[in-house]
Amino acid sequence: MVKYLLKKSYQRKDLKEIKFRDLWNDHGVFTTMWIYGKPAKILFFKSHIDNLIKSLKAYKIYEKKINLKILKLININIKKNKKYNHLLRVAINKKLISVSLRNKFKTTSNFNLQLVNYKRINPQYKNLKYKIILKHLSKLNTNKSDIALKVGNKILETGTSNLLFVSNNKIFSPINNFYKGTNYKYFEKKIRIIKKNIILKQLNKFEEIILIGSGKGVTSVKNINEIKWKRKDNTIFKKLSLIYNKEIKKQKNFNKLL
Repeated sequence: MVKYLLKKSYQRKDLKEIKFRDLWNDHGVFTTMWIYGKPAKILFFKSHIDNLIKSLKAYKIYEKKINLKILKLININIKKNKKYNHLLRVAINKKLISVSLRNKFKTTSNFNLQLVNYKRINPQYKNLKYKIILKHLSKLNTNKSDIALKVGNKILETGTSNLLFVSNNKIFSPINNFYKGTNYKYFEKKIRIIKKNIILKQLNKFEEIILIGSGKGVTSVKNINEIKWKRKDNTIFKKLSLIYNKEIKKQKNFNKLL
């Protein structure tokens, strides 16, 4: 069960606060951002908001200047004198904006994946239809594990992150049927990612499997017990971690990015 440090909901029309609703499974979209440091910074803030607006338009619940409403609510709820290392979630449906905050925990070096036969609804968008995923994640310690979503013999993404697969120093990801997260789009600009179907029976050809996402950062998978896959190397993980850590230090105040 997720422990919220902050959870608030507001009417979109006037930003009046109402009783909290997490909005899971509503017709709407969300984004989860890493907020860190003092004063607070949000990693890839503008990209998160741009992705959110794209999804709002696709779901026909967009309104002009909603980015400024989101920024206002974040500023209302973020304390200037607090040091952060948290995950900030903004969820939106036709009538409400919900903001929540929870601790961000470091993933372990013994991280594992558990296979689940499921494809997200409209996976190209970060929509709120997460009932099945949340059911599976609630059974895990998500600092140590995640679910790897598959359809038939193809692996797509995890319940929280994108997946990269490494073979002979080349980096691969699935072709489609997954959400390209903000961190994924960042790394697409930094490294060559080859698109191909990731076939379950062929996973032993990959020396590394890496998660990338706001909550997991850059995380190396140690094993997938169901198919007896084990990590054979971590060279690319170290390379991506170095790139990522440099970007963390470069981030500017999120108020200046919209």
